[in-house]
Amino acid sequence: MGAGIFGLSSAWAMVQRGARVQVIDPQGVAAGASGGIVGALAPHTPERWNAKKAFQFDSLVMAEDFWRRVDAASGRDSGYGRLGRLQPVKDAKALDLARARAETARDLWQDKFTWEVLQAQGDWMPSSETGLVVRDSLSARLHPRQACESLAEALRRAGVSILRDGAAKGQVLWATGVAGLTALSDHFDRPLGNGVKGQAALIGFDGRGLPQIFAEALHIIPHADGTTAIGSTSERDFEAPDTTDDRLTDVITRARAALPAIADAPVLARWAGLRPRAKSRAPMLGAWPDRPGHYIANGGFKIGFGMAAKAGEVMADLVLDGHNTIPEDFHPSASF
Repeated sequence: MGAGIFGLSSAWAMVQRGARVQVIDPQGVAAGASGGIVGALAPHTPERWNAKKAFQFDSLVMAEDFWRRVDAASGRDSGYGRLGRLQPVKDAKALDLARARAETARDLWQDKFTWEVLQAQGDWMPSSETGLVVRDSLSARLHPRQACESLAEALRRAGVSILRDGAAKGQVLWATGVAGLTALSDHFDRPLGNGVKGQAALIGFDGRGLPQIFAEALHIIPHADGTTAIGSTSERDFEAPDTTDDRLTDVITRARAALPAIADAPVLARWAGLRPRAKSRAPMLGAWPDRPGHYIANGGFKIGFGMAAKAGEVMADLVLDGHNTIPEDFHPSASF
């Protein structure tokens, strides 16, 4: 139930193991937060390592092969590319922290990827008071809606029906985003999660092949189709969840100041929507506590696409084989 990134990636993992799968979503593919435009697949900082960071690291490593296989099966382009990320170094304190993180990344990232301090050179560089930037080689990007459409087409070609309505049969995975968190909160009579509004913009700057940038708490993501995404806000209080407003205008202004290369790029599109955030702040993956044969995959919030490759695999392990490899903090009961 649900044709967002968690539902589709779980369906794909199960189909690859020979399961019979049907996807049902009344709103269609990527109708919620998964239909966004930003698509930053970026790691948490390499320090204070925990199960959530380790899970995300594994998923980011898996992502390249995951999307290559999906796109090959669908004949479409998810927009995936591991091109790294640049972040400005603000001051001496930030420089010391960046260098310390470079050391821990060597161990935690298993020498597969780097976190390094470099001189800020060239036009595609964020403004930096120290003249230095951090570059990590683990970060990747994709176009969220295009990625979901590629997954959906791969599933259809594998014989999976993606329907607007229908009755749930057999074992049921609920990957229903904000509506699902609301339903869970009502079912258990306690707050288990909520929707957080985000706003983002697409601008007419062709930066394909360039790394993404994280500056001024904003993601600037050059997409493979020749557009660049800017985002996003995180709003707890809002009136119209799908409507953009002056807060997005502020985001665009800040992004242009942080990266002079995009200062004159026109705005092509604006997006707003609700992202599902579980009370535990971790993705909610596991068995529905009091409904045998029912499972939950929700709460991706800002990192759902980065978690998707591995989330699908662990849900397939649990639903098809009864094998639970999900971190304790991800279990639905962790939000109680």
